[in-house]
Amino acid sequence: MEKIVQTAGRDALGAFAPAFAHYNDDVLFGENWNDDAIDLKTRSILTVVALMSSGVTDSSLKYHLQNAKNHGVTQKEIAAIITHVAFYVGWPKGWAVFNMAKEIWAVEPEDGSARAKHQASMVFPIGEPNVAYAKYFIGQSYLAPISTQQVGIHNVTFEPGCRNNWHIHHAKTGGGQILICVAGRGYYQEEGKPTVELNPGDCINIPAEVKHWHGAAPDSWFSHLAVEVPGTECSNEWCEPVTDEEYSKLK
Repeated sequence: MEKIVQTAGRDALGAFAPAFAHYNDDVLFGENWNDDAIDLKTRSILTVVALMSSGVTDSSLKYHLQNAKNHGVTQKEIAAIITHVAFYVGWPKGWAVFNMAKEIWAVEPEDGSARAKHQASMVFPIGEPNVAYAKYFIGQSYLAPISTQQVGIHNVTFEPGCRNNWHIHHAKTGGGQILICVAGRGYYQEEGKPTVELNPGDCINIPAEVKHWHGAAPDSWFSHLAVEVPGTECSNEWCEPVTDEEYSKLK
């Protein structure tokens, strides 16, 4: 069996807490991890489950996720492990661990398609073809409901070059929309203003009665969460398409 050698305790705490460093490097890892009663793959899985159950999602969990991968845990296995444990210890803990695990098991999607790569880059689903609103889009878009209670939230995904028509969110009071970019690269524009490039983490607040459009860059898939701002007498007015001439000026 591979021998585990650990020096992190002495590296970080050797001078400040030598006894703790000794127990960490020589006992926990030097003796316990090298006990061949349990193979290293199983021991790695048990450690990840224990940390997840305790709500530990710091660098120590990242280390043990990497350790699990190094000892043979596959992406399919870790996904099943985290999902199973989340039922018992809490769904939010599952989300937290998945966000780390996706970095550790970052691999090219099996089918190699642009859609699969885009899906692998975000936690939200792409969803189904946006058939109900297709006539208001140029190109193919997809819609995935995230929340249908309290506040409506949908993940909207655009294939490269896809954009929606100019439109307005009307409301007597309140209303409007919030866009939160979650993957890819896209654009947003208000009438009479320059186009704004959108990248993951960007947030756009759209007040009611503002004419605007949004969509993907010509060379990139794009997804954003669309948050419906509560208001009274809310409605959408769909206007003219964003022409190819207008769109072709974007880079």
